[in-house]
Amino acid sequence: MAKFVPQNELSLSEQMVVRREKLEALRSEGLDPFVQTKFELSHDSAAIKENFDALEGQTVRVAGRLMSKRGMGKASFCDLQDNTGRIQLFAKIDELGEEAFNRFKKYDIGDIVGVVGEPFRTKTGEMSVRAKQITLLSKSLIPLPEKFHGLTDLETRYRQRYVDLIVNPEVKDTFVKRSRILQELRRFLDSKGFLEVDTPILTPFEIGASARPFYTHHNTLDIDMVLRIETELYLKRLIVGGMDRVYEVGRIFRNEGMDATHNPEFTSIELYQAYTDFRGMMDLVEEMMKTVTQNVCGTLQITYQGKDIDLGHWERMTMVEAVKKYSGVDFAAISSDEEAIAIAKEKNVELPEIPTKGAILAEFFDAFVEENLIQPTFIYDYPVEISPLAKRKPTDPAFTERFEYFINATEFGNAFSELNDPIDQRERFEKQVAARRALDPNTGAQVDYDYVTALEYGLPPTGGLGFGVDRLVMLLTDSATIRDVLLFPTMKSLPNDK
Repeated sequence: MAKFVPQNELSLSEQMVVRREKLEALRSEGLDPFVQTKFELSHDSAAIKENFDALEGQTVRVAGRLMSKRGMGKASFCDLQDNTGRIQLFAKIDELGEEAFNRFKKYDIGDIVGVVGEPFRTKTGEMSVRAKQITLLSKSLIPLPEKFHGLTDLETRYRQRYVDLIVNPEVKDTFVKRSRILQELRRFLDSKGFLEVDTPILTPFEIGASARPFYTHHNTLDIDMVLRIETELYLKRLIVGGMDRVYEVGRIFRNEGMDATHNPEFTSIELYQAYTDFRGMMDLVEEMMKTVTQNVCGTLQITYQGKDIDLGHWERMTMVEAVKKYSGVDFAAISSDEEAIAIAKEKNVELPEIPTKGAILAEFFDAFVEENLIQPTFIYDYPVEISPLAKRKPTDPAFTERFEYFINATEFGNAFSELNDPIDQRERFEKQVAARRALDPNTGAQVDYDYVTALEYGLPPTGGLGFGVDRLVMLLTDSATIRDVLLFPTMKSLPNDK
């Protein structure tokens, strides 16, 4: 007689063979679990626990995945996991019937079952369901991992998010919270009179912005097209058309690097409001962040990766003020590009490709300031060289009415008083594209002259804002990387045999 080997002592491949053999045995008995098409539910695990006193002794119908089994004599305890959590099942041979009980004993961890039974308390007081009928609804042919936590499993968790969600309940909590954050953002903007709209994902050409796009091809029109890198220009066309407050929750695609806060595709919200400016957007951001955080987290004092963040208090500084505070260099006293270049060399600050005073100021900000902006901070008055779509400051045309806001040394959003001078806009677009072509003669970047035409019809004074949803979710769920808040982050392909 062959020696019995517990299944958990078999190799993964051996366990998979055993499970397929069990499936074939069921099919030979006319009990193929994959032909099941429906199971009527009356309750989930959370509802049973919340209404236990009223349901005790009543018939309930629950379904979910078997996550553990204990005791295989004439009675067995199991944990059933459904969409709302877990509840214990109790199966007994004289209540299920010998044939059904023996069949149930062969079910594996990970199998999906439907249960008809009665809520009751065990001798230890645990709320459970006494099974009267158990139906196998789907057979799990690959064993669930016993230990799925830890750094060594991160890549597997991201690649097989479906397994991650099964065995790590806190992961599902993150994505439930993500959904709530989006609901609260929409609720806030809707309450302010904004209209949610959709704009094209496929665009006819690469605009002059610095972000690199993904290309695709439209077969019917036989033209190359670009996956959008922003939603801005279409949304501002709608402001021209008289839709005074619009926003879009949009998927954005940028063919660039990947790190803890960057993924090639991500979700942004861009919004535009006629007859306001960047200061109106600043007030809107502060109110929005406080409202959403309070409603989702229940407090404005949160902890992110061990740091206490007070979202109830926001500081405001110009870029020049911030650079002076953290580097000691006062760009207000610098009068020429040459002087800025000399100071950059003195401070060992990397020079930008086109080393103007404004561009060098931005490099100083990156080198000395951003790492210090742990608490919520607005940085405003950006150099015109790095702000091609923002309106110039009337009092100092070298700067624009633009701000970005930072939390935990990370930029969370970008806003400006929108440039509505079509002549200035055309000149900036053409200069930006010329600079791109000088650096890369093969670039496909073009000027969006249709957008310039839209401005020629007249864009009212407008405030605009764009921010990344994923980074906000990271902050409010205390997630270390963007991959933790994307259900299916971009991953390098595995070899075919994997």
